[in-house]
Amino acid sequence: MKTLPLHLVVTLVLVAVAAGQAQQQPQQPPDDPIARVLFPPELVMQHQQDIGLRAEQRASITKAIQDFQAKVVDLQWRMQEQSQRLATLLGKPAVDQAAALAQVDEVLGVEREIKRAHITLLIQIKNALSAEQQDKLAAAKGMPRE
Repeated sequence: MKTLPLHLVVTLVLVAVAAGQAQQQPQQPPDDPIARVLFPPELVMQHQQDIGLRAEQRASITKAIQDFQAKVVDLQWRMQEQSQRLATLLGKPAVDQAAALAQVDEVLGVEREIKRAHITLLIQIKNALSAEQQDKLAAAKGMPRE
């Protein structure tokens, strides 16, 4: 049985971690129950006239997006740092399993923070919209609102 070169294994791990980072613009499958009830900022922007988005709603959503972006930039820096530490641990000839798994926990912790920030943004957007506006956006997505 052939073994993969260590640098390829490290690359594959980092690619998997990086895939988890792509939380800013996730593509949700249509049967995702969360995607059915929350509205991404680009959908709101795209349909702002159709839903009659008011100036104060736009300002509230814009602030939520800006807060999210500022937080995620910091988290991306942390994710990169933690991923590099993991790569260093995995790059050794003999991997200290306990240390590597502890570092995986660090990477996953930052990933969790990114996902939490994203859900927070989506909740803030939904809360800024009226029930009627939410119904119109759900219809624009082709999904009934729950």
